[in-house]
Amino acid sequence: MFSIAEDFSRFPGPRFHWQGPNSGETFRGRLVKLLKGTDGRIKIILDGTTGIGSSFLDEAFGGLIRKEGFARDVVRRRFQFVSKTDPSYIVTIRNSIERASAESTDAA
Repeated sequence: MFSIAEDFSRFPGPRFHWQGPNSGETFRGRLVKLLKGTDGRIKIILDGTTGIGSSFLDEAFGGLIRKEGFARDVVRRRFQFVSKTDPSYIVTIRNSIERASAESTDAA
């Protein structure tokens, strides 16, 4: 189990680390460690923060596919999302995962 508020920050920030503290990009790094550190399902608790922006969530979870190369089905299967205060966070995450595609590293 991983609580964004307790294990990362009560104040999730912007999309990228250069935009400010507690970014989705930084949080994505924590998610990568969680994925590599266990084979089981990881429950992500979204409650307890002062609010979470859609760009933060997209960069964190969609970025696992776009930037880290995880397969969409792996991300879907490995995470369980919980939010009693704002279920729209879960919808945003699921949409980000569905829209994400791996970025090409090939030079055009």
